[in-house]
Amino acid sequence: MTMQTVTAPAATREAARPPRRSDHRKRTRAAWGFVAPSLIAIGLFFVIPMVSALLLSLTDFDIYALADLNNLRFVGLDNYQNLLGNSLFWGAMKNTVWFSVLGVPLTLAVSLAAAVILNARMVLWRPIWRVMFFAPYVTTLVATAVLWNYLLHTRYGIINWGLTSVGLPAVDWLGQPSTSIPAILMFVVWKTFGYNMLIFLAVLQTVPDELYEAARIDGAGPWKQFRHVTLPAIAPTLLLVSIISVAAFFQLFAEPYVMTQGGPAQSTVTVLYFMYEEGFKWWNLGSASAVAFILFLCIFAITLVQLWVSKRLGATS
Repeated sequence: MTMQTVTAPAATREAARPPRRSDHRKRTRAAWGFVAPSLIAIGLFFVIPMVSALLLSLTDFDIYALADLNNLRFVGLDNYQNLLGNSLFWGAMKNTVWFSVLGVPLTLAVSLAAAVILNARMVLWRPIWRVMFFAPYVTTLVATAVLWNYLLHTRYGIINWGLTSVGLPAVDWLGQPSTSIPAILMFVVWKTFGYNMLIFLAVLQTVPDELYEAARIDGAGPWKQFRHVTLPAIAPTLLLVSIISVAAFFQLFAEPYVMTQGGPAQSTVTVLYFMYEEGFKWWNLGSASAVAFILFLCIFAITLVQLWVSKRLGATS
């Protein structure tokens, strides 16, 4: 009986052969070639400006240094020390915290409620409602802010007209420190909830219908279904939207700038508004850069706290 030698196909031999070092280098160069444009863009438009702003915050760069760089001096952490002793800065920080504490839960609640309603199958013309709810987000901020100024007007605004029609007194929404933040919050929530609504709506459509069917069989009503089925399913997305919302409210600027110019009595001056005035009204660009980095540290710290709390509650793996 003769033994026959079985020859492996060429493709099998090539696959079994260990990759050569030259092939690995080629793949590495190809990979770097694909990611290089993105890395260059990140370096040019993020890393270099960030490092430059950090260095700028350690100097007394102002309008005199703009005229002649010989007037530029290195002052170390003096800008940060001056800010920590500035009552106007702490007032702006307090206003920003109030905007975030009141605005973030309100935005999440309104956007999640709108998403749950539009996700229900009994709602008619759902695409039309989605467009209507999302439309404020893509409209021009300045134009809509001016429109809301008229809506909130003490004598001619439709909101006060509605209050007086039911026997309530008219409110000077933008002229009193006690009502200026709630007035701006109404506008901000109306302007931004559509974006968060689309995020929630997308994740709600991924929740299996079998879970709701099983909950209904067990006797769970709409509230228990929302609490025990919907919320656990969308918990990671809820965390993401909350982080985005906190960052957005801490960077609030255009709304108070257009509607109140920081008034009345500095009650709507936010940290970003304070930074704008430091940099482009008083030309203390070094101090403005220091404000930017303090704001970054605040947002970063709050994000870490949110991640820690969500991990303790089981929202993240």
